[in-house]
Amino acid sequence: MKISEASTVSGVSARSLRHYEDEGLIVPGRLGNGFRDYCQTTIDRVLVIRSLLESGLPVRLVRDALPGLTDGSGAGAQVTRAEFLHEVGDFRDRLAARIAVLSAQQTALDAYLRAARRADL
Repeated sequence: MKISEASTVSGVSARSLRHYEDEGLIVPGRLGNGFRDYCQTTIDRVLVIRSLLESGLPVRLVRDALPGLTDGSGAGAQVTRAEFLHEVGDFRDRLAARIAVLSAQQTALDAYLRAARRADL
């Protein structure tokens, strides 16, 4: 299928599909005229990529782990999956730490604003 149909089927914009290709996340086939040709396997991969990126994972992590997550279920894939899950856990922990810092900053700003408003009264 051409990029416009792949975009419709996957719910991912044509621009995003080209970006995924530029990042090495997908490799669509090419027709004789040079147009991209997306098969169902590539669309399935796009759906996995989209889900992972929407979760906030960086492209690097998705790119590194994607082959083992989408290519079979052998021992190598299980190791890659375990490593990926470990990295996702680490990413989540770093995110939680950033959220805690931001929450503390928000609390401090709320306190400042309350005090400033009382001073204006």
